[in-house]
This record gives sequence, C-alpha cells and structure tokens, in this order.
Amino acid sequence: METTANVLVGLVAALHAYFLVLEMFLWERPPGRKLSGFDATLARDTARLAANQGLYNGFLAAGLIWALAAGDPTGFQARVFFLVCVLVAGLYGGLTTNRRILAAQALPGALALTAVLLAR
Repeated sequence: METTANVLVGLVAALHAYFLVLEMFLWERPPGRKLSGFDATLARDTARLAANQGLYNGFLAAGLIWALAAGDPTGFQARVFFLVCVLVAGLYGGLTTNRRILAAQALPGALALTAVLLAR
C-alpha cells in the first residue's frame, strides 16, 4: 500500500508541475487557452494572474516531491500537509471558479491523501 500511496503522491506532484507549465508559460498559447476557455485578449489580460497561480502550483509540486524524498516522520507529515493543501485548493477552486477543478485537483489529492493515511 505504501508503494501505491507514493505513486499517487508522485502523480499529484506531476499534475501540479503540469499546471505550473500551463499557467506560467502556455497561458496565452493554445493549451492554456483551451484550459481556460479564454480568447486571445482575455488570456493576455489574465496572464499575470495565471502565472501567479502557476507559481503556487509549483510550490505544491515541490512540497510533494520533497515529502516523497524526506524520511519519516517528516516525509509522512509533509505528504499529509501538502495533500491537504491540494485538497483545500481543489475544493475552493471547484466551488468558486469551475467545477472541473474538483475532478482535476481535489479528487486526485483526496485519493492520494487517503492512500497515504491508509499506508500508515
């Protein structure tokens, strides 16, 4: 179960690294515009806000990667902390911005958090 939990944590970290790339570097290009549904003008006008979101997603990814590398008990505590952050961000975004965020961020975070807690 521990291997499954670590794989899920790694996938959540990779997902947030992908969000970083989309929001910081591809926001005004087709992949970013497809994600947001924005036209070129709105994408350009919101690019700095998206980059800020991307930076936060990068912090989540970095924290999860560090948590995987750290020995216990720090690694376990860090995995739980960062996955709770992912889950809260996903719930907030899903309820206030776009319901797709629930499936794209909150669900993977919840699954990984559940696996980490069960593996303990």
